Amino acid sequence: MNNLATPAAMIEPPQIYAGKVSHVRVEKFIHRFIYRLWMLAVDLDDLDQFAARSRLFRHNRVGLISVHDRDHGPRDGSALRPWAEAILAAHGQEIYAARIRFMVIPRILGYAFNPIAFYFCYAADGTLGAVLHQVKNTFGDQVIYAIPVAPGTGTVRQMAAKSMHVSPFFDMNGQYDFTFSRPGLQFRLGIRYKAAAPRLNVVMALRAMPATDNALTAQLLRMPFMAFKVIAAIHWHALRLFLRGAMFHREPSLVHPPVIPGETS
Repeated sequence: MNNLATPAAMIEPPQIYAGKVSHVRVEKFIHRFIYRLWMLAVDLDDLDQFAARSRLFRHNRVGLISVHDRDHGPRDGSALRPWAEAILAAHGQEIYAARIRFMVIPRILGYAFNPIAFYFCYAADGTLGAVLHQVKNTFGDQVIYAIPVAPGTGTVRQMAAKSMHVSPFFDMNGQYDFTFSRPGLQFRLGIRYKAAAPRLNVVMALRAMPATDNALTAQLLRMPFMAFKVIAAIHWHALRLFLRGAMFHREPSLVHPPVIPGETS
């Protein structure tokens, strides 16, 4: 696979997307929680250049704010672009490897946990044609949902069958419906998890700003332990669900493929 590096003229400056995420469980009883977060959006071909320009951000190096390739994609430390290109080519979508924009919770003070991160894949004319949804669970597992984007400029709607154990309070049945706005001045994502009936609704509402050093510093001061708070909130609310009587499901002993295809809806 040839590396299809993005021409410099196509690269968009890095951005911070900051806002709130809400989770509402609707199976058996209502349980909701909301937390603040911010994500970094940067073109894969600009990671090293962004690190060179920034006093705070580092790529594959220790820093106050950093992205390490070994945390993502194949998780073996190899570069993310060839890995993403290979997935797109395997699904007949190599045209959308012209520019790949990565939206992720970076490591903050050396730590990060990403329940979900995104690779937005564009053609040379700027058309968004595919999204790789990188989903992690707290047991160390990961799956990529590789889903095409229907032509047009409106809201993106996608779906994929649940293929990885995420919460011990849900079984493996069901599917995810993704609904989101194309990244711009705002990014709003809805995830509806359903089986025979709705089970969980997640809404992410974020606003964009340039990822300058001043803006990164402001986010660092505002939420210095954001990544720790995300993982702590997951476990705290898991305990509350258990105490409220939610059915516990052990992690199944099944093995899923690393990449699961989805479809537009």
